[in-house]
Amino acid sequence: MSTPVPYPTAPVVPTPGKLTDLEIKDAQLIFEAVWQELNAEFGREKLRFPKEIILLGGAPGAGKGTNTAFIARTRGLTCPPVVISSLLDSPEARTLKNAGNMVGDREVVSLLLRELLRPEYRDGVILDGFPRTKVQVECLKLLVDKMHALRREYYNTPLSIHFRQPTIHIMVLFVDERESIARQLKRGRETLRHNEEVARSGVGELHEDRPTDHDEALARRRYRVFKEQTWDALQSLKEIFHYHFINAQGPIEEVELNILRELEYQSTLELDPRTVDRLRGVPVASQIIVHARQELVKRLDTYELEHSELFARMVAFIEKKIVPIVLRHAISGVAQINAEDPVLEDPLALAMLIDVFSERGYHAVIDVHRIEVPESVDLKTGAIKCRTKKVYRISIRFQGSEIRRG
Repeated sequence: MSTPVPYPTAPVVPTPGKLTDLEIKDAQLIFEAVWQELNAEFGREKLRFPKEIILLGGAPGAGKGTNTAFIARTRGLTCPPVVISSLLDSPEARTLKNAGNMVGDREVVSLLLRELLRPEYRDGVILDGFPRTKVQVECLKLLVDKMHALRREYYNTPLSIHFRQPTIHIMVLFVDERESIARQLKRGRETLRHNEEVARSGVGELHEDRPTDHDEALARRRYRVFKEQTWDALQSLKEIFHYHFINAQGPIEEVELNILRELEYQSTLELDPRTVDRLRGVPVASQIIVHARQELVKRLDTYELEHSELFARMVAFIEKKIVPIVLRHAISGVAQINAEDPVLEDPLALAMLIDVFSERGYHAVIDVHRIEVPESVDLKTGAIKCRTKKVYRISIRFQGSEIRRG
């Protein structure tokens, strides 16, 4: 009889400690009340939350709605995002939102946890606008604790696949106060024009029209609520979950590039601990390239200082024999060169060639092909004497040119 595999102990993480005792108590009371309701309504084994949760926060006008689809594609999520402001659709919530204030934590947590139990979110979901207060932050931590507890409970059962290692990302899109107010007011003008056209033509759907998007004072207040409440709340999660700070100040293409840079592969946050242990001997690409540029510079300087004659010959070979061929293939971005130059006989020279092209932004690969070339025939035995001819096949790849054809 095999011994059951124990559930691995979760690592101890530091607690931000920014909440007062009263706030912690309030959060615990709110969360426990909601959790007991869920447990009674759905049953413990049906409390199946998303494997991956991306908490998308940011300043008003930072582009959360604009960038949600891009973030979802990047993470391979196909379900729609959970937009907290859309969940909070009661008359009381609308009154608070229209005044630029926050909706109560109890209502937010209750609606959100019920929404997260929907089957379409099992693999992952983006939460737009949560958490926004310190109490909501504490409720989030309590939820993750419960998810880990459920995973431990069902770890060696047929239901284990429904209680996987949770992955939590905090993503904050940031713009300064001036940009936030300008974007909010611009959105208000665009919404007004759009809704007027829909009313006139009867075509299309009305966009949400926020009073804060038409009043500079309310827009400024909304930004300051973000800085005073939401910003601190999100910052307090920095030491617990994977945290991404995105500069959203520039154009959308630049913001998307910033998002891509931040969302690097984080296997230890996503995989089962046993899988992580199995793969531990294979380095993550981002780890081995951290100092790649510095090491490349060091090698090139060493070539010049300690092997200057060979380095000079190799650079001359590159300039005279390879660069002209590369220039002729500027459109395709791929150049193939066969060479037999004696300088290539030295293995260090081959390393120099690769490093020179790497430094200049190319990707170079060298293959050595040995060809048997007949030289003479022994007239008595008929044996053919051959010499080995080395042909160096050099492949240079780079970003080619795109030609627009009309």
